[in-house]
Amino acid sequence: MAVSMTQPLIHAKAAPRNSVALGDRLFVVGGKSLLLILLVLAVLLPLLAIFWKGFSGEPGQGGGLLAARELFASANFHWLLGNSLTVAFTVALIVVPLAYLFAYALQRTLIPAKGLWRGISLLPLLAPSMLPAIALVYLFGNQGLLRGLLSDNIYGFWGIVLGEAIYTFPHALMILLSALSLADARLFDAAASMGAGAARAFFSITWPATRQAVFAAFCLVFTLTITDFGVPVVVGGDYQVLALEAYKAVVGQQQFGRGALIGMVLLLPALLSFAVDAWLRRRQGQGMSGRAQVFEPKPSKLRDGCYLAIVLLVCAALLAVIGMAVYSSLVKFWPYNLSLSLKHYMFDDTAGGGWLAYRNSVTMALYTALIGSVVIFTGAYLMEKTQGQRSLNQLLRLLSFIPMAVPGLVLGLGYVFFFNLAGNPLHVFYGSMTLLVLCTIVHYLTTAQMTATTALRQLDGEFEAAALSLKAPLYKHFLRVTVPICLPALLDIIRYLFVSAMTTVSAAIFLYSPDTILAAVAVLNMDDAGNVGGAAAMSTLILLTSAAASLLLAGASRGLLRRSQAWRQRAPGH
Repeated sequence: MAVSMTQPLIHAKAAPRNSVALGDRLFVVGGKSLLLILLVLAVLLPLLAIFWKGFSGEPGQGGGLLAARELFASANFHWLLGNSLTVAFTVALIVVPLAYLFAYALQRTLIPAKGLWRGISLLPLLAPSMLPAIALVYLFGNQGLLRGLLSDNIYGFWGIVLGEAIYTFPHALMILLSALSLADARLFDAAASMGAGAARAFFSITWPATRQAVFAAFCLVFTLTITDFGVPVVVGGDYQVLALEAYKAVVGQQQFGRGALIGMVLLLPALLSFAVDAWLRRRQGQGMSGRAQVFEPKPSKLRDGCYLAIVLLVCAALLAVIGMAVYSSLVKFWPYNLSLSLKHYMFDDTAGGGWLAYRNSVTMALYTALIGSVVIFTGAYLMEKTQGQRSLNQLLRLLSFIPMAVPGLVLGLGYVFFFNLAGNPLHVFYGSMTLLVLCTIVHYLTTAQMTATTALRQLDGEFEAAALSLKAPLYKHFLRVTVPICLPALLDIIRYLFVSAMTTVSAAIFLYSPDTILAAVAVLNMDDAGNVGGAAAMSTLILLTSAAASLLLAGASRGLLRRSQAWRQRAPGH
């Protein structure tokens, strides 16, 4: 009798345990498998399609081995390559030192209003790359406000350099701000006790700790410049570059093979930069130890005054460019009627996409931010915080890092060649909002995943061990413990994806249809049609939307953190 009474109890306890194990296995293995399928379809196969399209000799496509030899041996290609390399190196040599001085001023000096200067410096991130170029046209173009300051107009080499410098400055700044934020005060105290001056301390402590970040910023600026065609379209004039040639080959001439060949060339500098950067990261040791002390800069009127002057000059230039773009969008008829009007915001009366393009961009940005953050954060959790499938984890990490080394223009070309194949069952998604969202998520996947991974690695592994010992399903632990703790990083990912989706143009330029045209693409179309005021208005609208979303998420994050993370608040009396 006793045996018969205890048997059901044993089964009652075993059933939940088995269901927990099955649920965990479905969550871990199923999640990783779905992520692998997604990365293969959205990253690997489109890149392979570029090489297939470039070396296949289909008639009228401009590709194949013979076409490749003719292209790479032609004087026009050498001219385009030389122009692209010259512009990219010039922009990087201008931007990286300026960004380093700006970041140093924010992190290592006592200048006032640091938050204000930082906010101004990051404004170009909130707008498409065409906005600085449009502003330069209104400032230094043939009918520009400051046309008399230049001996020639802005169209050409220096126009591209200035436009790209403004566009890439905040990207380099973010890397250098992160590098300069890490400093051990004990090293500077030791240097001062040994009689080392400020210059000696900089070259013996600060520079060795940040030179890898300087190279990373240089590579990023170089890659962004050599693969961007937004600025050259607006202010390039007769000075042509490779990215613009790829754009014209695909959109204007329908020579997809030629576009693929140029895309492969544009992929090389990005891959080389990524490889060298990864090698340097392995060589560089830890910047700070667990006993490090926070560095507090000491007052110095001369130093702070000099750096404040640099910061003011850079911020004044950025505000002048962005302010000019906003002002020109409100002018009725430049330069003959400077009265203010909302005429250029009547997009439905002009060519380029109208309000449909703006609504599509907001929709795509919302889907990208919400779906992308869930997929990226969950995938990072499965790779970092679950046991087993080591080979699968390594493969997922490799595929997740590939988008960082692939320019948006090249990724967009790959999507054209792969998803536009008639025999591909995924062809039904070509030109749809689904494909635009997928391409945008993949384009910015690596940076977002690195943010998630950094936050997850700060969590002790004992959290998962405690969940297992309590027989709690792993997915419940993920939702109830991990997500609330990592909420700041998750909100950062959402904000990053939203703003990136609003401003992207390089990856999406080949993928839209008349019903899914985007705001950044509409800027290009309106500029091509001669409606520069409308292009400035749409760029301004993108800027304001990105800024509003960033401020809204920042405010929401403070409220959510106060409610869900009271444990982070310092106790009274401490």
